[in-house]
Amino acid sequence: MSEDHRSPFVENAEPHPWRRFVALGDSFTEGVGDPSDEPGVFRGWADRVAEVLSSQVDDFAYANLAVRGKLIRQVIADQIEPALALKPDLVTLCAGGNDVIRPGTDPDEIATLFRDAVARLSSTGATLVVFTGIDTEFTPVFRAIRGKVAIYNENVRAVADEYDCIVADQWALKTVQDPRFFTDDRLHYNALGHHEIARMVLRALNVPNDLTPMEPDPLPPRTWRAARSEDLVWARTHLMPWVLRRLRHQSSGDNVTAKRPEPLPVTTLAPGKDAAARRGEKA
Repeated sequence: MSEDHRSPFVENAEPHPWRRFVALGDSFTEGVGDPSDEPGVFRGWADRVAEVLSSQVDDFAYANLAVRGKLIRQVIADQIEPALALKPDLVTLCAGGNDVIRPGTDPDEIATLFRDAVARLSSTGATLVVFTGIDTEFTPVFRAIRGKVAIYNENVRAVADEYDCIVADQWALKTVQDPRFFTDDRLHYNALGHHEIARMVLRALNVPNDLTPMEPDPLPPRTWRAARSEDLVWARTHLMPWVLRRLRHQSSGDNVTAKRPEPLPVTTLAPGKDAAARRGEKA
């Protein structure tokens, strides 16, 4: 692929070439934080990208194998072979984030696993998009691991250069470095965040689109005491359950399956309506 095609600033004059898009990863790619019309099923940036791509060409199909909570070894074990079997010509891979945020993990070791995954996926000849992690300087919750994320990102960029991947650079996306683009758990993007990630991915692919920036509401004024009270609620509601799952060797993705395991036409953003349309029912 030429350098022009890899540039996020050169818009393609011709329709994009992709007809089968497969997304791999964890909660980020599953779309957690961005509810759909179907209870328990999330929309997310990948669904948004798929709709834009589908609207521009015929015979487009999209599968999403991502499952929340998965570590990179699990993504590799559970998603790579199914993805290869689907014969995609466009693949997105974001994995390793759940490993990086865990205490005591080594970003270089995680990147070694990431490289193996990319090597296997790139053997298909598909266009491969990979992601850097977000710059966590803006959030006290994850500020301490900023250096660890930066090291992992450099490894991701090196792998992308080696295998000619497109890099969707969250680290450089300053827009989303704002708590208003995240859910109350302070970890997952909300609808605004997923929308901005979709815009970033489409820019990286040089695909013209009509998605416009979404401006969040201003944060209401709050006292120091109110902010600390919110921190306590967050710790009780989100941090402690996460710690308890680690201690019990459990995952938020246990008993969760991929929301879209087969490549299907994109008829609507809502998965439930997609399913109804395929059955010939009224959504």
